[in-house]
Amino acid sequence: MKEKKRLSIDGGPIKWTSPFAVLKHAERPTDSPDRAAHDQNASTSKRPRTNRGRVDIIRQTAHRGGKTVTVFTGFVGIGQAEKEALAKQMQKVCGAGGTVKNGRIEIQGDQRDAVARILVEAGFRPVLAGG
Repeated sequence: MKEKKRLSIDGGPIKWTSPFAVLKHAERPTDSPDRAAHDQNASTSKRPRTNRGRVDIIRQTAHRGGKTVTVFTGFVGIGQAEKEALAKQMQKVCGAGGTVKNGRIEIQGDQRDAVARILVEAGFRPVLAGG
C-alpha cells in the first residue's frame, strides 16, 4: 500500500514545488520550415493577434422618433476613455454623430458594416444582431 504524505500542522513552512518547474528549463523544439512560414504569414496579416472579445452590433429605431441608431454593446475589459476614443474614430469614419452611454457606444444611422471593420482592426469580434 502506498504511504500518504502528511502535512505539518505545527505552523512551519510547507515545502511545495511547482509541477511546471521542469518546463521552465526545457528547451524549445527547433523551428521547422512549416512553422517559420506560418509565423511569417501570421505577422504579415492585417488581423490582430489578440482577441479582445465579442461585441454585439444592434440597429435600433425604438423610442428614437423613427431615427435609426447603431448600438455597440458587450465591451469587456476596456475603460470609458478607450470607449470614447473608439466612438470618436467611428464618428469620423461614418461622418455621423454618436455618444457613449451606460458602457455602450451609439452611432447615428445604420453604420453596421463600416464600424464592424473598425472593431476588427481594434481586435474585437463584431457580431451583427437585430433587424
